[in-house]
Amino acid sequence: MGPFDRTDRLRWQAASLLAAAPVAAFAAADAQTGQDAPAASATPQQRVEELHQRVLAGRSATATLEAWCAEHGLADKARVRAVRVQGVQRDAPDDVRRALQVDAGTPLRYRRVQLACGPRVLSEADNWYVPALLTPAMNSVLDGTDEPFGRVVAPLGFKRQTLRDQTYWPARGDGADATVLEVRALLRDGAQRPFSYVIESYLQGALPH
Repeated sequence: MGPFDRTDRLRWQAASLLAAAPVAAFAAADAQTGQDAPAASATPQQRVEELHQRVLAGRSATATLEAWCAEHGLADKARVRAVRVQGVQRDAPDDVRRALQVDAGTPLRYRRVQLACGPRVLSEADNWYVPALLTPAMNSVLDGTDEPFGRVVAPLGFKRQTLRDQTYWPARGDGADATVLEVRALLRDGAQRPFSYVIESYLQGALPH
């Protein structure tokens, strides 16, 4: 092979590599897009099911919603706060007392709150709990502040026991306040004593847009 032929072959190889580079770049971009597509194109029903699984697997609704809020960018600061609904009092139904293993004479306290992250209300909850199984400091905070229940009682090392759960899609209701998931759960302390019964309604406002 002469010098001229060798030079032509080297030029042809270089041109081939330059031509292939954009193709490889586009292929890599397509692959990346393909990986991200499921999350970006998730339907509302898929989001509800994702939230459903996260809540069932979570140890605390507050912690689960804070992680959810952060991951989906629902607020500038992903911190869940409890907004107490004042002026509402509901006696514990018989099935709640049975689940808490207390008789009709045992005092229970009731709290209705909305859990919000930034401007969004993510869930509403009815909570009946046994104050005698909490510390005086915990009861004081729950009585006098809007601090989320799960955050206040975290030192008890509690675990959640799901009693019933149901997803709704289309959502039950209208607008951001429509319910997409309802969960009934029992909280047990480190000694396995049930101390809180919650009915949680997760709202359409929790779904990322």
